[in-house]
Amino acid sequence: MSKTVKSTTKNPFDLFNTHRPFYSQEHEMFRSSLRTFIKKEVLPYYEEWEENGYIPRELYTKMGKQGFLCPQVDPGYGGLGLDFGFNLVLSEELSRVGGGTAGVNIHSSIVVPYLETYGTQEQKEKYLQKCVNGEILTAVAMTEPGTGSDLASVRTAAVQIGDHYVINGQKTFITNGINADLFFVVVKTDPNATPAHKGVSVIMVDGDSPGFSRGRKLKKLGMRSSDTAELIFEDASVPVSNLLGEEGKGFYILMDKLQQERILAANAAFAQAQEMLKSTIAYVKERQAFGKPISSFQNTQFQMAEMATELSMARSFLDNLVNLHMKGENIVTQVSMAKWWITDMARRMAARCLQLYGGYGFMEEYPVARRYRDIAVLPIAAGSNEIMKNIIAKSLGL
Repeated sequence: MSKTVKSTTKNPFDLFNTHRPFYSQEHEMFRSSLRTFIKKEVLPYYEEWEENGYIPRELYTKMGKQGFLCPQVDPGYGGLGLDFGFNLVLSEELSRVGGGTAGVNIHSSIVVPYLETYGTQEQKEKYLQKCVNGEILTAVAMTEPGTGSDLASVRTAAVQIGDHYVINGQKTFITNGINADLFFVVVKTDPNATPAHKGVSVIMVDGDSPGFSRGRKLKKLGMRSSDTAELIFEDASVPVSNLLGEEGKGFYILMDKLQQERILAANAAFAQAQEMLKSTIAYVKERQAFGKPISSFQNTQFQMAEMATELSMARSFLDNLVNLHMKGENIVTQVSMAKWWITDMARRMAARCLQLYGGYGFMEEYPVARRYRDIAVLPIAAGSNEIMKNIIAKSLGL
């Protein structure tokens, strides 16, 4: 049994120490190796990727060869069989670089788990090892033009003809849309189902399937190096054997993994907020105004005190939820609270930190400008924060 790492920091309230109560020595070894990889293979090129709006496909292959993709996958399929804490380390360290690295976490910690849980033996043998080694990159295709969080209203239709499904429709805002090789597509297999969500299924579509094509690579406000695209299905032909789980059970498959997805979203927001506050504290100590550093002004000190308090509260709540999630407990309401409050906190913090940078905060040469853009999507992604509040309200009997 692995030993829990004891914090070596002298300050128990050090918000920038990476120690969390569920991390062991093995987690920190994984983090150290990942940081070395990021320093060599990501940081020198990240600004260029942001400019190009695209992370080269080769990065995922390199990560796979180093064992950084899908660490949770069973060793029988080429994985390491590690716990959820390793997925969190992956999320944290990549989020510290920038929001444009989100495609790695979507592949490793959101999409591949669908296959692990609901895939047939044949599907797992066909795809899982390639997902682990980076030969296959995945994406989940839910959102459609005009259809956001209401998955029951998707219009992309799949009709079975013989031993194939014929799919017609469009998807948009698909992360990894350009780079991905395998798409988990949410479709309507029964348009007459009552209630409507019982007509939803998930079908795995290979990137070279006839009738399937990628549309525009979308230009975004933030997370620019994360490739996001439209997907087009024009009589796309996919074997019936690529159905994930049972027909009509797609809604339940997606809901089953949303708790983990929203924990990851909250954790990414926390990590980005943590980096932002850390860099802002360093900056206000250096920036001079009226002959002294602005960190000496009471307003600056109050701003920092307030943000540090919010970050500390977020960390405590999130750490507790991760522990419960790793024990297999159903904490949908609490996770909805965390996803809403922490992503909203990060968005507020981005504006406050940028203000403290003054005019320099508006310059692209300072990372706070990129953080400001990247964080804007977090209250929208993984279920909008308005949906989170609906979930919380229902748990209150409203």
